[in-house]
Amino acid sequence: MRFSTQDLKDAFQDGFQVPSDWILPQWPAPTNVRSLCTTRAGGRSKSPFDTFNLGLHVGDNDADVLRNRSLLQSTLSAQPVFMQQVHGNTVLQINSQTPDGLQADGSSTQQLGVACTMMVADCLPILLCDNKGTQVAAVHAGWRGLAGADGLGIIEAARSVFECEAENLLVWLGPCIGPTAFEVGEEVREAFVQTSPRSASAFKTLGNAKWLADLPALARQRLSALGISQIYGNDGSKAWCTVSNPSRFFSYRRDGVCGRFAACVWLDGKSLA
Repeated sequence: MRFSTQDLKDAFQDGFQVPSDWILPQWPAPTNVRSLCTTRAGGRSKSPFDTFNLGLHVGDNDADVLRNRSLLQSTLSAQPVFMQQVHGNTVLQINSQTPDGLQADGSSTQQLGVACTMMVADCLPILLCDNKGTQVAAVHAGWRGLAGADGLGIIEAARSVFECEAENLLVWLGPCIGPTAFEVGEEVREAFVQTSPRSASAFKTLGNAKWLADLPALARQRLSALGISQIYGNDGSKAWCTVSNPSRFFSYRRDGVCGRFAACVWLDGKSLA
């Protein structure tokens, strides 16, 4: 779905104010790399999707979701491209002609004004860029996508689309289910430990083959294994936990039926002027 000039004018006429609790990632990205992470605040959706739901697949009123997406586009001054996310490890190259709804859990672009956009409601959104500001990417990392197959998951797929050295990549981790809330079974722990014994440190036993998993820590381990050291954002503390902050974040694990917030990254041509 693309929005006309009139759609965007209407969004501004609604008196939209960027919510103060939306997140501006704190990372030393080049000045032409822009990024943003929405929260529940500022939208048109009604309960239980209140209010800034960006997902068309969760049972919300389509008109409300499309209005929210229009508000997002007007705020970014860039074109967000939404994927159909399936917990896989596919990263697509996108541009201004890429339609919404292609099946992938990551996107990357070198085109100005096109926002790589990932929706989440407990999974981990990850934003990437190179230190010259020539390429950006965003990925959706649940445990399945993060673990992947034979140690190759969504993070490894995202790394492969960048031609620069790992030391020249910057990464920001957004909000996700936290390490005190993410209860998993033995099969989840095994999916990581079988290819990386180091992953065991990111699991805390609850007994009876149940574990608490630290998703941000698992992501940091995967990034570090690729030689990426410039990692910012989610440190696993409670402030980043979607489950623990119901007024700020959607959480599927907490609520079942809920909306989706999104993390976006794009190249801003204005900053190059």
